Amino acid sequence: MTYVVTDNCIGCKYTDCVEVCPVDCFYEGENTLVIHPDECIDCGVCEPECPADAIRPDTEPEMEKWVEFNRKYSEMWPVIVTKKDPLPEAEERDGESDKLEKYFSEAPGEGG
Repeated sequence: MTYVVTDNCIGCKYTDCVEVCPVDCFYEGENTLVIHPDECIDCGVCEPECPADAIRPDTEPEMEKWVEFNRKYSEMWPVIVTKKDPLPEAEERDGESDKLEKYFSEAPGEGG
């Protein structure tokens, strides 16, 4: 099992999760985070830290696409280990549907 970041992170990018990760497996895009599924040790400490409820275990239904999404971008983006401010639109985007189609950017974040 691994944990993955789903589309509710897009446009929010809360980073509370990165501070508690014991193996530094979060990677930062311009407007979202991902978890490298091969680096995640399945400890689960990140899941309750996410204000947007965007982190899910891969054992939940329909998570296969998110495992591949997280794998793809974690291999392209820089690692992030330090908490940063969420995106300015985080509160209004939290819980919005279809964020992958509407807002996702493949551009990397700054990392850090």
